[in-house]
Amino acid sequence: MFAKIEHGRLMDRVYRHQRHFYDATRKYYLLGRDPMIAGLNPPERGSILEIGCGTGRNLVLAGEAYPKTSLYGIDISHEMLATAHKNIAAAGLGGRAHLAYADAADFNPVELFGRRKFDRIFISYAVSMIPQWEAVMREAVSHLTPGGALHVVDFGDLKDLPRFTRTALYKWLEWYHVTPRNELLDVADKIAVETETETEAQRLYGGFAWISVIRRKA
Repeated sequence: MFAKIEHGRLMDRVYRHQRHFYDATRKYYLLGRDPMIAGLNPPERGSILEIGCGTGRNLVLAGEAYPKTSLYGIDISHEMLATAHKNIAAAGLGGRAHLAYADAADFNPVELFGRRKFDRIFISYAVSMIPQWEAVMREAVSHLTPGGALHVVDFGDLKDLPRFTRTALYKWLEWYHVTPRNELLDVADKIAVETETETEAQRLYGGFAWISVIRRKA
């Protein structure tokens, strides 16, 4: 519980001011988010949960792409949730979208949203900021419906980028408490074996971004 509170406070400190210009700046380097959303393909009247919903930017796009779905989002930053509520209301999605403050590694969707399972769950550039990110992915898989899928997009291993660029990027990310998870795809494969699910992987932009999908059998 203490670690949860401290991480939430850290995220509030990081984003207290950044949330006002977050989306305007992140579009230049949080690559792969839109291809990930385009690949969700939920059932027509399905449910979509975003873990670490931030400003609500991705939920708005998902809501527009899949107009008959129900939308849900959790975040550990009160500051980001405040912005997400505003953005979702401005997009006219208030009747379809439900947001809650929660720790991604240990949350109860029944208490939060009145439902236990989701057709699609996605995590966009958040595993690189969550200390217990492997536990978060396992928790997410446990909340998938049969045929449901977890989609994760985040920084890749950057191995095809020039060494100087890679080193500079790692140092810059460190300032913002971001740690690329070079073992993301291996962890996804391990979780798939444990849960009898299937994995897919996309490597984008010379390894700058990865998309990992863990899919339950129907």
